[in-house]
Amino acid sequence: MGFLGVCAQLWIMNELSKLTGVKKTYLGFQPSFDDAKVVVVPVPYDATASYGSGTRYGPSAIIEASSQLELYDIELGKNTCDSLPVYTMDELAISKGSPEKTLETVKQAVGRIRELGKRPVVLGGEHSITSGAVAGLGEKVSVLQIDAHADLRDSYEGTKYSHASVMRRIHEMSDEVVQVGIRSMSDEEAEFAKEKKVDIFYADQLIQNKENGRISKGDIEKIASKLTGNLYVTVDVDGFDPSVVPGTGTPEPGGLLWHDVLDIMRAVSSKNVVGFDIVEVLPSPPFRTSEFLAAKLAYKMMGYFWST
Repeated sequence: MGFLGVCAQLWIMNELSKLTGVKKTYLGFQPSFDDAKVVVVPVPYDATASYGSGTRYGPSAIIEASSQLELYDIELGKNTCDSLPVYTMDELAISKGSPEKTLETVKQAVGRIRELGKRPVVLGGEHSITSGAVAGLGEKVSVLQIDAHADLRDSYEGTKYSHASVMRRIHEMSDEVVQVGIRSMSDEEAEFAKEKKVDIFYADQLIQNKENGRISKGDIEKIASKLTGNLYVTVDVDGFDPSVVPGTGTPEPGGLLWHDVLDIMRAVSSKNVVGFDIVEVLPSPPFRTSEFLAAKLAYKMMGYFWST
């Protein structure tokens, strides 16, 4: 079956689940909204995708994969969701023809979740949705970005709300942004990063400094030290090496490994993390490597940041 056939099959399965009243939920079960401490927000959007499309199916695939997770976290020595009930919203109704309207929808959803005292976990979809999530927090935050791409273009392919411009929009909302794993950028982005003195930890730099196969303690401490106050974390899965996450729309060689990212998340867990997202998963059946990794990463991040 070709790629378009696979996407069509996923769409049909999703529509059938709606018709039969079967709702997929993160981890496969659903507490009451009132009891929940974390709210998963699926955003099936990829209208500005410039290479591989299909990340709009990412949220559903991640949620489906999450039902296969073992809930006991060996590292933390506990079942994270015992103390951290997770509620899954219905997929947001997005506007395919208007990036601005889509981002406004994300903003409103995240804003309402925060107003109710809960923590948002946004699943994409393309990376552009992150600027809507950050805007919805309603407070000044520092932002940690895991990514292969700088995403600092002022606009791309006719819109300022492209996945390639998301961090440029976030820089307009926050003067404290740290970018990790970067290994691809344009002339325009390089000039902007130099002019604004953007804190970028390039993948090559981190890999060269590795100690015993892991990102060096010094680099981990530097990343964490540049993030203060309330923190939002955005993970574009193309920040991982394609050998770890092959299912993404814009893969780049030379990326981070599983334990690299976990080491970073563990280091920033002492911050007041107010929300996070995982974006750019492109399901590639029959392989489920990428969506399962994203599902497990979300669970690990919830455990590091919010479990007691």
